[in-house]
Amino acid sequence: MSGTADITAIAGTTGIAGKVVAITGAGSGIGEATALLLAERGAKVVLGARRTERLQALAARIERAGGEAAWICTNVTRRGEVTGLVDLARERYGRLDVLVSNAGVGLISPLDELRVEDWEEMIDVNLKGVLYGIAAALPLFREQGSGHFVNIVSTAGLRVVPLQSVYAGTKNAVRTISEGLRQEAGDSLRVTVVSPGAVRTDFTERMGPEARARIDRMMETALSPDAVARAIAFAVEQPDGVDVGDIVVRPTAQA
Repeated sequence: MSGTADITAIAGTTGIAGKVVAITGAGSGIGEATALLLAERGAKVVLGARRTERLQALAARIERAGGEAAWICTNVTRRGEVTGLVDLARERYGRLDVLVSNAGVGLISPLDELRVEDWEEMIDVNLKGVLYGIAAALPLFREQGSGHFVNIVSTAGLRVVPLQSVYAGTKNAVRTISEGLRQEAGDSLRVTVVSPGAVRTDFTERMGPEARARIDRMMETALSPDAVARAIAFAVEQPDGVDVGDIVVRPTAQA
């Protein structure tokens, strides 16, 4: 993103221009990359995450490049804060076109370690956070007669491996709920599930040594968050009546 002229030129050529997109977990990784890419393509982005200093810096970066951004501190384990993110989109821009439920934690560990608090946190963030997003946005989407849910899951839900039982379980739950939502949505709403493989993020910060060692090996061939952002943009830019249901994006080296 190098300037206002660049954004203006790009925005007029995409199906993203003018859309209002709210993103959870926007402070880093996939969420940050998605916000930057969609803003570059002309979207008005509404950023939610827990670390407000990162949100401020990201919004300022987008605005310096000629884009539009709003932000609000959003802990997705608190339903009211997720509702506040959707409300901000409506108050600032008059509508919400896309909700990207990206916030997630991967506190992977052997089940024998009985890290029950980690299990509960993954359920609260990865699963309940998405449900709170649906609860906040679905009534607005119905009122508008249009809307798009983009739920970020994981290839961990496609191929379950040791240490990832609970994490994979939360992601598979979101996959199942998303399919049910798609079937209930009718012809005016869209639902997309994006399953990233290994991505270079700060995901390992709170993992135990065994899990960290396993993930660090995967990071040697991991994707840039930009690759996942491009997959999200592909789904968002499709014309009305086209629903991209499921996207898997992973390194070619990943089993």
